[in-house]
Amino acid sequence: CLFFHFYAGICSALKLTVPSHTIHGIEGQPLHLTVDYNFNATASEIQIIWLFERPQSNPKYLLGSVNQTVVPDLEYQHKFTLIPPNASLMINPLHISDEGNYIVKVNVRGNGTIAASQKIRVAVDVPVTKPIVHTEPSSGVVEHVGNITLKCAVGKGTRVVYQWMKNGKPLQTGPHYTFSSNNATLLIVPVVKEDIGNYSCLVSNPVSAMESEIIAPTIYYGPYGLRVKSDKGLNIGAVFTVDMGEVILFDCSADSNPPNTYSWIQRADNTTHVIKYGPHLEVVPDKAAQTTIDYMCRAFNNVTGKRDETHFTVIVTSVGLEKLAQKGKSLSSLAVITGISLFLILAVAFLFIWKRYQPHKVKNTFMFSRPEADYRKAQTFSGHESALDDFGIYEFVAMPDLASGSRVSSQSVPGSDFAPGQDMLSTVYEVIQHIPEQPQ
Repeated sequence: CLFFHFYAGICSALKLTVPSHTIHGIEGQPLHLTVDYNFNATASEIQIIWLFERPQSNPKYLLGSVNQTVVPDLEYQHKFTLIPPNASLMINPLHISDEGNYIVKVNVRGNGTIAASQKIRVAVDVPVTKPIVHTEPSSGVVEHVGNITLKCAVGKGTRVVYQWMKNGKPLQTGPHYTFSSNNATLLIVPVVKEDIGNYSCLVSNPVSAMESEIIAPTIYYGPYGLRVKSDKGLNIGAVFTVDMGEVILFDCSADSNPPNTYSWIQRADNTTHVIKYGPHLEVVPDKAAQTTIDYMCRAFNNVTGKRDETHFTVIVTSVGLEKLAQKGKSLSSLAVITGISLFLILAVAFLFIWKRYQPHKVKNTFMFSRPEADYRKAQTFSGHESALDDFGIYEFVAMPDLASGSRVSSQSVPGSDFAPGQDMLSTVYEVIQHIPEQPQ
């Protein structure tokens, strides 16, 4: 940028603004190079010039304008267009041959001449197409023995960047992974079970990105983690306890690709013999006696050539029959306890109701059963005794004297409602609550 001075100590300048000094365009499509300029001086003439240069070559004149009058190079007049009022340039269409540096220069004449220029690098790219991944070998490999090669190929695209993905995440360099110089090839040496997954190739360039279809390499492995389970009985380690006469189903399983073939072997008298093939074994213990039987499950992978086996023991007991007997005894005891409890509850309830609604009858029976002499001995309390001795509950009984017709006097009960001549029984309870003051 060139500067000139006007007035003392004040600098006037022409400024060109571009969004980026490197712009990526797509082949076959138009490209707009935006350029703005501004200045703070009086201008009588504005000139704009666009030049194009390739590496190791001289710049070529594309077009120019003076006060918005465009003067193109006749060779490029249909390809390059100046877009007023700024200094922007339109390239249409864009080809690979248009890649290079574009130089814009603006001259402003007023009291003097000021000039400014900018350089923009244009990169032309072809969008990438969807990549295809090839697997070698395609039939699968055995872990710890074979290798897998994945090759990513793209039909079109410039400045392609390759990125390998596993299960949707970028694949990093590891002990089993080796990448080619441009990352287009992935080598897995040697393969292990952990290398199983969904692989894909992601290709991109500055103007596009595409991802391949999922590839899942076939890796043969196993058997791993062989175990035996049962649907019944008690299992402690490799010992299964089952009830006598109870049918039990055993299941043998192990992690393997392809699936294992299973065989069940019974051991007896230091000899073994195969009793069944397949992952399941049904055992029906002998009802005659308590026995202990040794079994073995063997898993074999016919591709890896590896096998594994696990031993277990089945102990047949009569626990089931004893449980049934105990259950019967428990039910009988429970029935007896329940019956006794109900009887006691009903007896207590009957006694409570009987006592609640028959109190007078009980008392009459009790009184009539007492000898007459007991009533003749009854004393009349005058109340002259010490008041401290009068605390308590008193019972007054009035009943007819069938022999002499005499009655117990009611005068011994001051304030009593009993009157002579009444043919009735009554019981009165009174609690003395007041202590008269003793004279000093």
